[in-house]
Amino acid sequence: MENVVLTIHLLLALGLIAVVLLQRSEGGGLGMGGGGGGGAITGRAAATALGKVTWILAIAFIGTSITLTVIAAQNAAGVSVLDRVGNAPAPVEAPAEPTAPAINDLLPPSDGSAPLVPRAD
Repeated sequence: MENVVLTIHLLLALGLIAVVLLQRSEGGGLGMGGGGGGGAITGRAAATALGKVTWILAIAFIGTSITLTVIAAQNAAGVSVLDRVGNAPAPVEAPAEPTAPAINDLLPPSDGSAPLVPRAD
């Protein structure tokens, strides 16, 4: 359930970003004002429609935010770090420090039974 709400939340966030970027800025700061060109939607009607879509997406975004907060609170109900302190497992003893191998274990046998390795020139 949490993953479904989170996916919807992310899609709403992307939609909200897109709709806000499509709106005409009041000061024309981006230089992308509506212009006088024709089209199916006039400047004022587009602003009104985009404003309504922005409000709908914003309300839905806040709703999913609250829903995610409630779900997270339910999942964490009754769980505290202090509750876990009493149930902590016993500390594991550190393993004994390994001893270094004796030097005789590292040298080849002295009886000549060690294989000869040819040199690669």
